[in-house]
Amino acid sequence: MYGYVPISIVEDIIDSGRTMNTFLRDIRQRQPASVKVAVFLSKPTALQYPVVADYTAFEIEDKFVIGYGLDYNGLGRNLPDLYVLK
Repeated sequence: MYGYVPISIVEDIIDSGRTMNTFLRDIRQRQPASVKVAVFLSKPTALQYPVVADYTAFEIEDKFVIGYGLDYNGLGRNLPDLYVLK
């Protein structure tokens, strides 16, 4: 389907890994030339599925963060920094 082209996936956060694991499985079934994953934030201690990003900007603790595009029920997305939600 993809004509054996390389695929690059850019993700904001990998938490449990469930979504990315399912997504990668589906993409790889289409036999791209290669698949690379870049993630802004990764929570290695929260992983429940075997997902390894090729490029990770920051590894963080298993805490809920908001800001810088990440939100909680639609709130906090526009904050200019990252904050731990208490």
